[in-house]
Amino acid sequence: MHSLTESEDPHCLRAGDSARLLAGHPWRRFAVLGDSVAEGLAEPLPGYSEVQFADRVARELAATAPGLDYLNLGHRGLRAREVRAGQLGPALDFEPDLALLVCGANDAFPATYKPDAVDAELRTMITALRAAGADVLTLGLFNVSYSPSPRIPDWLRPGLRKRMRELSARTSAIAEELGTLHVNLTGHPAATDPGLFAADGRHVNGRGDAIALAETVRVLGTHLAENPDRTASAGRQ
Repeated sequence: MHSLTESEDPHCLRAGDSARLLAGHPWRRFAVLGDSVAEGLAEPLPGYSEVQFADRVARELAATAPGLDYLNLGHRGLRAREVRAGQLGPALDFEPDLALLVCGANDAFPATYKPDAVDAELRTMITALRAAGADVLTLGLFNVSYSPSPRIPDWLRPGLRKRMRELSARTSAIAEELGTLHVNLTGHPAATDPGLFAADGRHVNGRGDAIALAETVRVLGTHLAENPDRTASAGRQ
């Protein structure tokens, strides 16, 4: 049984980390597109926040920029083409300056995964969001093949592990190609910890969400540190 709490977890944020890393950030309109990870279906875990991942990112952004507008379009079960068809238009209408895009896992879970088709959908969405002026965050997800849940039979795990790794590697390559801010959870030191996953075998628990939040804030903070002209305070000088 996992005995840490979020405040003790070495992979999670400490008090004051977000304020320091996100100080002066320029983002005022944050949109989230994607599947259940975007919507938020993490299983509660004692000692960790019950607020879902994307909502937590929005809260951290709002804490240093009161008045942040936030739109979460995420919905469980969607494949990449469905995210693009149903969410890209509303996201663009919202006119975000920061967008989080999380999809592809529902495509990669079955053996019918078509990686080139998923790549094409990701490219279409990222290109449109960036052309509209948004910085885009993409995620390389925790690999659910490491979940101890009996809902993932042993015979399924090797193929699932390979497909999820391929999805992550391809998403990372597209992020580099198109210039998104990429959060690599697949390669995280805790990524193979069975205590990270929910009982449903498809999602993480509160600890997984907390680590995802920490890594996302760190990526945003690194981007701001490397591009000091992007901060709101710099823009007012």
